[in-house]
Amino acid sequence: MATPRLSAAASILSAVAAGVLLVGCSASVSIGSSTPKLSKDKLADTVAEKLAATTGRPKPDVTCPENLVGKAGTTTRCTLTAEDGSTLGISVTVTSVEGKQINFDIKADETASPAAN
Repeated sequence: MATPRLSAAASILSAVAAGVLLVGCSASVSIGSSTPKLSKDKLADTVAEKLAATTGRPKPDVTCPENLVGKAGTTTRCTLTAEDGSTLGISVTVTSVEGKQINFDIKADETASPAAN
């Protein structure tokens, strides 16, 4: 019986979902306001770098809809999009803020959504 092979995109999503459900990381920002913020583009780039480092795979395409406000407990949802168009949700939660450094956890959803037809 033939065994279907996972596409590279599916294996990336599987690795993220199965192997890196929780990755701690931190980012540093230098904003003049009293509450630090991490831009949505820098957040997406940081999440992608951490996932790539954890899985040993190339940096995935990650997008985040909003800036991350440096206040403990703040959350946002980002999306990893694979080459085949399937997506995986990623939760980002601020764990602490030290001066202008925002520390946050990354948690990938357990299952991916198939590509839209």
